[in-house]
Amino acid sequence: MEIFLNLTSILFTFFFNFQVDNIDRIGVKGPLTFNKCKFIISWTKIVNETYYIQEYLPKGEKIENFSEMLTVHLFTKDSSVNNAVAIKINELDLRKKFDNICNYQISNSPDSKEWIVDFIISESKNNVINIVEFNIYRYKQIELNNSKALLVFSYTKRTYGKNINNFLNELSKIRIALLNSMIKFTIPKIILRKIK
Repeated sequence: MEIFLNLTSILFTFFFNFQVDNIDRIGVKGPLTFNKCKFIISWTKIVNETYYIQEYLPKGEKIENFSEMLTVHLFTKDSSVNNAVAIKINELDLRKKFDNICNYQISNSPDSKEWIVDFIISESKNNVINIVEFNIYRYKQIELNNSKALLVFSYTKRTYGKNINNFLNELSKIRIALLNSMIKFTIPKIILRKIK
């Protein structure tokens, strides 16, 4: 099973042999509305025959310096939600060894069918933090073409440079509201489209 890479590494990874564009291939064309903001499909990638990524940004934002993003990760192989969450937590625990800001919380739905991992990470250059990212990953097993698949729906809020301190102070005030927005968000129906 693919390791769930953090958004920072996904955004700057362009060496896969599969197609990259902004064509909807999973039936989630958008726009998507999250926390009263509309997100437009901006970047899609077929990582391999069982892993699709689609990213959505607010109008006018670019992938190189976005402030918010929605992402759909679709794994078409039957994968356990618990296993996927465990992989993410292991990744974050490893990251804590070099990222002092890295921290996370885990929660699951009352029926234990869905999990949410919210976490904060940072990137540094010359020992100075220049990017901080807050992420919420929602894990859900879905039915797809009469078999089980794994959907990871995520929200990212990011800031840069001199805005980091204000971002961290603000995050403590808005984190619960963002988590509630994720919990209430209706996951779109996934329909795989044929690759041309």
